[in-house]
Amino acid sequence: MSLDLKSFVEQVRITDGVYGTELQKQGLVSSGCTELLNVANAPAIEAIARSYVQAGSDVIMTNSLGANRFVLEAYDAAERATEIAEIATRLARQAGENSDVKIFGSFGSTGKVVMMGDVPEQQIREAFQETVQGLVRGGAEAIVLETFNELAEARIAIQAIQDVCALPVVVSMVFAFGPNQAATMMGETPADLARMAEECGADAVGANCGLGPDSYIEVTRQLRAATELPIWIKPNAGLPVVHEGHTTFPLQPEEFASFAPKLIEAGANFLGGCCGCGC
Repeated sequence: MSLDLKSFVEQVRITDGVYGTELQKQGLVSSGCTELLNVANAPAIEAIARSYVQAGSDVIMTNSLGANRFVLEAYDAAERATEIAEIATRLARQAGENSDVKIFGSFGSTGKVVMMGDVPEQQIREAFQETVQGLVRGGAEAIVLETFNELAEARIAIQAIQDVCALPVVVSMVFAFGPNQAATMMGETPADLARMAEECGADAVGANCGLGPDSYIEVTRQLRAATELPIWIKPNAGLPVVHEGHTTFPLQPEEFASFAPKLIEAGANFLGGCCGCGC
């Protein structure tokens, strides 16, 4: 039976942190491609996913943010997008065995700007289809489009998902610019995202990454004012700081968590963390 997101979020759901932060702690991201670690170090990926299950997450995501041919091309792995997405999903499912946790397949941008036209839209759509095929084969129960910066690319991603499957779709963008830091780098607003998501038949909308939880209170309010769809919020633990060659994030767990009541009051249905957030 397909997951009904609206029923699922009759209570606020806690999602997870990120893989990258935990892999950094373990010194496992020297290659620059965390997605390849699904194959090269599967136990490490599964252990991170399991740590989120044990911490009480209702939803965990797959380690597949960059599992598309355009991102993987830089690592001579363009043809492995479907394989990597499938393995990432299977690892998350193994971590969630014997629990009620839901597995949401994740993927992000190609790194191409659609409005510039440097890559045909059909090629982007096909690249996303490859990723979705892997997430579906691995057993994802929903799909999250995360860290998108351009509505046009997010629209293509939704279409690619619908080409392949009927899983619920969460579309999440980065808001860190303009008035109240509530616009994307392209100048698009939460209301613009909500409108596009509803037009395309997405099941939830949201924001991830960004400047931190404080600025996402306003983003959440604007999303809630624009739509009745469930709202997905996963902010960074503040802006990263590089000290002596190490990247750190300023918000400690207690301070980060202190923003949860305000985000829920603003309308969030899913709450988790992005960069700088782990177990």
